[in-house]
Amino acid sequence: MTISLIDSASAVARVLDAAPDMRADLVREMWAPMAGMYHFIPDGLDMASVHRQNFGFNWENPSDQLREGVQMLVDADAWRRVAGALEAGVAALKAADPSVIVPDLTVLLVLGDPTNAHFLNEVQGLSGFGGISGYIAMTVWPTPRVLDRLEAIAVHELHHNVRYSPGGIDWNPATVTVGEHVISEGLADTFATELYGDTGYTHFVSDATRSDDHVLAKVATGLDVTGMQDFAGWVLGDATARLFGGSPVGLPTGAGYAAGARLVAAYVEAKGTTAAQNVRTPAAEILLQALPRLGLAPSKRD
Repeated sequence: MTISLIDSASAVARVLDAAPDMRADLVREMWAPMAGMYHFIPDGLDMASVHRQNFGFNWENPSDQLREGVQMLVDADAWRRVAGALEAGVAALKAADPSVIVPDLTVLLVLGDPTNAHFLNEVQGLSGFGGISGYIAMTVWPTPRVLDRLEAIAVHELHHNVRYSPGGIDWNPATVTVGEHVISEGLADTFATELYGDTGYTHFVSDATRSDDHVLAKVATGLDVTGMQDFAGWVLGDATARLFGGSPVGLPTGAGYAAGARLVAAYVEAKGTTAAQNVRTPAAEILLQALPRLGLAPSKRD
């Protein structure tokens, strides 16, 4: 397999230096290798709109702050570090499960929008997506915490990517459950900790949320929910649900990540395995073991 990391440092610089009427097309050009993520949408999507939806930098305002942000990523050797982490992650997954299928990867690390309050404050400069086989997108603002976690962010998305690649779990939008999404986040975070220690845990989830039994119990009541329009509230929390027009369910930011990590921890402890070994384990199997160990009622689908 190959890892193709887009040279977005140069691409962002070109956008910021371009005449105003050329910037949107240059953003589309930067995102063009990622268009295959949306192969299932007739006629595809406008990749400039995808950039905005992923909290990408505002090309209409090429500020000094954006130029400084790109330079911070360059100075942190971000692209080399992401590539190295993905190589290490692939090796770890293949060592844990030699038959696992790792697709060729196209990877975009791109500068986020520091003027977006939700992106900067609520999710603390991180928006990642790796759920479609062969593509990983990471939109970041280079805070010290994000820069420290670049490797962990990359392998988190890698775990998702392999989980939803051929031979893994089928993500069917009509039938997928909150439980699958929650377990996938727990597995991905746990995998990142297996490689990078506590840095692996997604940083926009507070320590209080991670240890809150009420959060865990509340998320457990939604594990059987289907309909992806309702997932944001259960997994990312009320603030994100409101932002994207979903229904708040009474959960803090990153609640599903916190619950998922606890459920996965209960399962791997019971089985004596790792998140790397369970990249293709169905969520129902994990929940069947984990829920009673945490004193929670089994999911109706188990």
